[in-house]
Amino acid sequence: MSKSLRLYAVSGLATAFMLTVAYNLADKSIVEVPENPRVMSNAPDSAYAIAMAAADTVFMDRQSMLGLGREALRQEIDAWDLDVSPDGTGLPAGSGSVADGEVLFSDKCATCHGEFAEGVDNWPELAGGEGSLADEDPLKTVGSYWPYLSTAWDYVHRSMPFGAAQTLGVDETYAITAYILYSNDLVEEDFTLSNGNFLDVAMPNADGFIVDDREISEAHFWNSDPCMKNCKESVEITMRAVVLDVTPEEDENESEAHGENAISSPGAETASVDVANPGDSAAAPLDGKLIEAGEKVFKKCKACHQVGEGAANRVGPHLNGVMGRVMAGIDGFKYSGALKEMGAAGMTWNEETLAAFMSDPKGYVKGTRMSFNGLRKDSDIVALTEYLRSFSQWDAAIIQ
Repeated sequence: MSKSLRLYAVSGLATAFMLTVAYNLADKSIVEVPENPRVMSNAPDSAYAIAMAAADTVFMDRQSMLGLGREALRQEIDAWDLDVSPDGTGLPAGSGSVADGEVLFSDKCATCHGEFAEGVDNWPELAGGEGSLADEDPLKTVGSYWPYLSTAWDYVHRSMPFGAAQTLGVDETYAITAYILYSNDLVEEDFTLSNGNFLDVAMPNADGFIVDDREISEAHFWNSDPCMKNCKESVEITMRAVVLDVTPEEDENESEAHGENAISSPGAETASVDVANPGDSAAAPLDGKLIEAGEKVFKKCKACHQVGEGAANRVGPHLNGVMGRVMAGIDGFKYSGALKEMGAAGMTWNEETLAAFMSDPKGYVKGTRMSFNGLRKDSDIVALTEYLRSFSQWDAAIIQ
């Protein structure tokens, strides 16, 4: 017999064996058809109707669709019932100091809100803005805008830190809230916030909210036929951007017409200029290139400090005339105790003391409110010192 015939024979026997086994198994699985089999119908049978009626009863009794789920347990409700009312209702027992809050804020909040609660990039500022609510561009912070301290405590406890909500303990929340108050100059550095003195903290804008009556009071702004094009005969620049470089540049003659000069814009590339300086380097001329570099470095400082015409105290004191000024020398500003002691000892700001402070604020002034870690590059320190020196001609007493 050839190999092909033997292969076909084996395949045929195997196929016959498999069919025989399948037939026997199928035969054993056959069940008899009932005399009255169920048929599909649009009308529910009695068992189904009873089940649906029971489900409706459960739904009505427990207000739960088809009886699914269960009533929330008391402890489950309490876990989400975290709101704190302006009158202190819902506030848990606990306490936290400004000192502890500064450490916690630096560790858990500063990435977004800055070391001084001044805000980073587009993340909101939590401090500052005092007296700005009537401005065209008000700064709404916890200190300047929020009417109730309970709002700050409740939000921190419920939603912060970003990405790790509800990981803060009660005492940690008190401490961070205390530091935010301190950053807004609403409490002293030795303050401890607790459920006992919570309602004693006065928020500056507590009486700053009114009933929303815009439907009536602003009705005169509504116009059924608004202008959509060619609404003005001519378009002109009426204001200039201060921070963002978005205003179109003007030619030199037009700039001179606006009265721009080296004092209001110390970063401009100009020849070295001798300026009276009460500091140690009074006779030294100013370096235009260093001033320009220092202006860029000052961007790290401008959230808290101001210089130039109209400069005022913010989170930190204005720095006009800082060279040669006695430390903690601006009346009315709340300096740290350590800086006050240094000023009382006759220490002044000069190139040496500024450099030491800029490189390591906390190391140079123990207990300083300034949480900035310091400048790492000597070139940045030199440039920033020159930039501040260019504002030494500003009379601090007049500016203040």
